[in-house]
Amino acid sequence: MSVQERKERERADRERLIVATARELAEQQGWDAVTTRRLAERIEYSQPVLYSHFRGKREIIGAVALEGATEMAVALRAATSAADGPRARVTALARAYLDFADRNPAVYDAMFQLDGGLAFAKEDTPEPLKDAFAALLESLAEVAGDGVHPGLFTELFWAALHGLATLTRAGRLPPEYAERRMELLVDRLAVV
Repeated sequence: MSVQERKERERADRERLIVATARELAEQQGWDAVTTRRLAERIEYSQPVLYSHFRGKREIIGAVALEGATEMAVALRAATSAADGPRARVTALARAYLDFADRNPAVYDAMFQLDGGLAFAKEDTPEPLKDAFAALLESLAEVAGDGVHPGLFTELFWAALHGLATLTRAGRLPPEYAERRMELLVDRLAVV
């Protein structure tokens, strides 16, 4: 291994450590607790080293969002691949999405609530975000209904899931009806 290759590997390792530490800190104490000073202390590097990887917290949030999008796409595809039939796939998709949001609140916030400097629904949207949307579209396109654009249907279904995830976490919806809400969403929106 050349010196250059070793330096690149070490740089990538530091970057992964910064992102993992930011995620951990955000999940434990919230995103307000994630500061460059605190991250530098936790990873035992100076703040200038942190800034050599990320220009600030916004870029760190963006990196966490991209990592989360990749993980979400994997979770959605795993859940739907085991399901038999369109309705079962959509139910599995909805359950996996809501479970992901519930298990990873700080990552979910980085993906959809906070400014990570990422473009959504544009030409320059990063590939992990496009892939997460594709993971939704793969199961939802088959239940969009006649004459309904699959992408628009996926956006609507995603918005409903996001609303459920966000309102549930904020304590705005009674938790005892969580499963029934998801079933109603699938029953009323998915044409199977």
